[in-house]
Amino acid sequence: MTPGTSLLYKTGIMNSGTIQQIILLVVPVLFSITIHEVCHGYAAYRLGDPTAKLAGRLTLNPIKHIDIVGLLVLFVTRMIGWAKPVPVDPRYFKNPRKDMMWVSLAGPASNLVTAFVFAIIFKLTGGFIAGSYLYPLIYMMQIMIMINVGLAIFNLIPIPPLDGSHILEGLLPHEMAAAYSRFMAPYGFIILLVLIFTRVVDVLVFPIIHVIVNILLSI
Repeated sequence: MTPGTSLLYKTGIMNSGTIQQIILLVVPVLFSITIHEVCHGYAAYRLGDPTAKLAGRLTLNPIKHIDIVGLLVLFVTRMIGWAKPVPVDPRYFKNPRKDMMWVSLAGPASNLVTAFVFAIIFKLTGGFIAGSYLYPLIYMMQIMIMINVGLAIFNLIPIPPLDGSHILEGLLPHEMAAAYSRFMAPYGFIILLVLIFTRVVDVLVFPIIHVIVNILLSI
C-alpha cells in the first residue's frame, strides 16, 4: 500500500463506495490539472509566446486540458497523472532554454500554491463543516491538497515529457542539456510508464508527497 493510498484510508475516503470515490475525485482532479496547464500557458504568454492563447488553452474549461491516459493514471493512483501539454513555441522566447524552464516550473508551482491555499481553507472551515451536511467537502478539500501535491512532485521528475525534464535542461550547461535531451526524448515516456507500473515511482515519489501533505494538513 502506498503512503498516498494509506492516507486516503485514514481520511475515510477509500472506505466509501467506488461511485462516491469518483464523485469526490472528479472536481479536485479536473480543477488541479486545469490550473496546472493554464499556468504553463500563461507563463509562456507573459514571456512572449501567444501559442497557448491562440489555441484556446488559456481557459479554465477542463475539457480543453484532459489527457485520457494521464487522467486514468491519476484516478488509479489517486496521486499522480498528467494533462494534455499546453503548446509552447520556444522561438518566441528571448532566452529559449531559461524561459522554457520557467514555463515548465509554473505548472508544479501552481499546484503547490493551490495545495497550500486549500490547506488554509481546510484549517479555517473544517471544524464548522464537520458537523453539517456539507461534511463531504472536508474529504474533497483533503483530496484537493493531496492531488495538487502529487501532481507537483510527480511532474518534477526529470524524465520527458514531464516538467522536470525541461527544468533540468534549463539548469544544465548547454552541451549537457543537449546530450540529455537527445538521450531521453525518444524513450522518456516509455521509461516513465515502466517506472509507474513497476512501482518505482511509489518508492521515490510517494514518501515526499506524504511528508508534504502531512505538513499541510497539520497547519
